[in-house]
Amino acid sequence: MVKDEEMLEELKKIRALLEPKPTPPPPKGLWAEFKGFIENYKVLGLAVAFIMGLYLGALVQSLVKDLLLPAIGLAIPGLADLATYAVPVGTQTFGIGSFLVALITFIIVAFVIFLIVKITKKWGIK
Repeated sequence: MVKDEEMLEELKKIRALLEPKPTPPPPKGLWAEFKGFIENYKVLGLAVAFIMGLYLGALVQSLVKDLLLPAIGLAIPGLADLATYAVPVGTQTFGIGSFLVALITFIIVAFVIFLIVKITKKWGIK
């Protein structure tokens, strides 16, 4: 009987721990509301991620334009700059070079973001 009472007491403790906590009162004052907003929505982390993404894009764009395109130009005879590549069709000229540059840049940025997400998941950062 004593064991049943101990088990019942332990279950009551567990139930008390599992009960939802009351919501905290809203912060008072504009500054407190602003701090709560920053803390709840992780705005600072979002701002840092945005700035880093902006510069990552610029870095990859420079990589593509200044290193990869000249290498592609060396590999394909008669093609000096991929960005100026155009295809004439009838009386129209389709300048597909800048699109190809943007596509290469996008693929590299997407791959780098994929690697960052994969590594952060492995490290347990979310």
